[in-house]
Amino acid sequence: ICVGLTSIKLKDFINKKWNWVKPKLLSEPGTWNKNWMLFPEKINGKYALLHSITPTIFIEYLDDLEFKDKKYIKSYYNPFGPETERWDKKVRAAGPPPIKTKHGWLLLYLAEDQYDPGKYKLGAMILDLKDPTKILLRCKQPILEPCECYELNGFKSGIVYALGAVVKDNNLIIYYGAADSYVCVAS
Repeated sequence: ICVGLTSIKLKDFINKKWNWVKPKLLSEPGTWNKNWMLFPEKINGKYALLHSITPTIFIEYLDDLEFKDKKYIKSYYNPFGPETERWDKKVRAAGPPPIKTKHGWLLLYLAEDQYDPGKYKLGAMILDLKDPTKILLRCKQPILEPCECYELNGFKSGIVYALGAVVKDNNLIIYYGAADSYVCVAS
């Protein structure tokens, strides 16, 4: 699964003129990559590209997003974390881009509960604002798990995964997929 980057001028996007910049591959073809994302703002003056959360947080810091002379970013994906006592022993992927809070970057992620295999649940962690490779807090239990009929029945039963998230009026609103069949919202 290759990861690429493209962009479009805001004016073109608003006017529905689809003049996208030619995509540039960031990951080497033939490598396994899961849910890369840019942080919504620069960190320490650089673009921060999160490219793996398993088994640790991997971030590539970039001066620009041109990739003129840049070689592929090497990522590492191992779904099994080092901690055996956690519910999220098998981490699948990061969810939507992190949200900046006064406590740190809120990162939602998808994992399998080792005591409830086959079901994908949503976890949350707080990353350090200045060094987001450091996990400051991590929920001991999932914040969302499949339990409704539309989450348990569908193309991939028993799956919930975050697609997007925003904070509005001090409420976290999470847009998520259910059973690979529905798009839902939770707050």
